[in-house]
Amino acid sequence: MAQPSILQVLKSVLSAFIGIQSRENREQDFTQGKVSHYIVIGLIVTVLFIVTLVFLVSKVIGS
Repeated sequence: MAQPSILQVLKSVLSAFIGIQSRENREQDFTQGKVSHYIVIGLIVTVLFIVTLVFLVSKVIGS
């Protein structure tokens, strides 16, 4: 089985992040992908989400 591409890992992380990932995809992630890739992409997505929220809240409060 081939390793998933970075775009596939990103898609999987985003799907899991919003809670719509299927059982099939989750099982595929656990059997084919490297845990470190999912952790790094997950941390990046989480940081971007928090930065976006802080930016939006500061714009709303600041106006």
